[in-house]
Amino acid sequence: MLKLTKTKIILIVLGEPNSTFSELLFKFFNSIKFKRIKKKVVLIGSAELLKKQMKFLDYKVKLNQISDIENSDIRKINIINVNFKFKTPFSNISKVSNKYIQDCFNLSLKLIKDKKAHFLINGPISKKHFLKKKFPGITEYIAKKTNSSDPVMLIYNELLSVSPLTTHVPIKNVSKFVKKQKIIKNVIQINKFYKDKLGKGARIAILGLNPHCETTDKISEEKTEIVPAIKFLIKKQIKIVGPLAADTFFLEKNLKRFDVVLGMYHDQVLSPIKTLFKFNAINITIGLPFIKITPDHGPNFEMIGENKSDPSSIFYALNFLNKIK
Repeated sequence: MLKLTKTKIILIVLGEPNSTFSELLFKFFNSIKFKRIKKKVVLIGSAELLKKQMKFLDYKVKLNQISDIENSDIRKINIINVNFKFKTPFSNISKVSNKYIQDCFNLSLKLIKDKKAHFLINGPISKKHFLKKKFPGITEYIAKKTNSSDPVMLIYNELLSVSPLTTHVPIKNVSKFVKKQKIIKNVIQINKFYKDKLGKGARIAILGLNPHCETTDKISEEKTEIVPAIKFLIKKQIKIVGPLAADTFFLEKNLKRFDVVLGMYHDQVLSPIKTLFKFNAINITIGLPFIKITPDHGPNFEMIGENKSDPSSIFYALNFLNKIK
């Protein structure tokens, strides 16, 4: 039987090579925050490409290239190389990097499955080129790779987190997925995450689907799906309130009352949370055999080379993992 290493390991999949992610990592590794991390950090990706990008962006970061994760050093920036053929440090995003990104994920997930690593941060990927419409997002991609059903997206900030019941679903189809059992499953998983990882049950608000939580139509998702789910969860001793109108929920007086807001669709909760906290938030996938975090930004190809990208989310991700067991 494999034994867990004494010091837990955070894997960082470098993701889409033509993005600002390397810049954000360089900013973190050059900060005092890196020295405060009590877990080992191991990058998964092309060591040669990272060095070229470092030179292009004018950073100086010493990499500890290893072939065996057991040789990782808590005081160093470790990297396990994954081969990738490239001509320039940055190029246009295309399907050329697909196999490379897949190889990075496969290696990372194997290390976690073998209990040689414990947490996963993934860099941004291109939904258009890498996922190729086979998956709505990276949440669903990782869930499929780990045989995990019903993954839950949690955009986390210690002051207030949000979770969309449906993720990358066209608005015209959202109502089809607003179901009592899905609400119950998601809320139970969120509450368990807060108890297990943060030491307390969550105070959860549930938003309605329709404006003002009402409709003049014969069909009301609030009455048929949302309210019955809330009643069931209250009986399970979960601290939950709703359904609440989305248009007035994100007022200051409400924000202090709750830890998590469950919305019915993606932009209903992601737009306000990004307005409130900007990049001081992280995307945590709940329902996997491990904690996976995606920093809350995309490839941001337009800003490559400008050294102006906001690194707050990768700082937040690593600081968060530094605090939990």
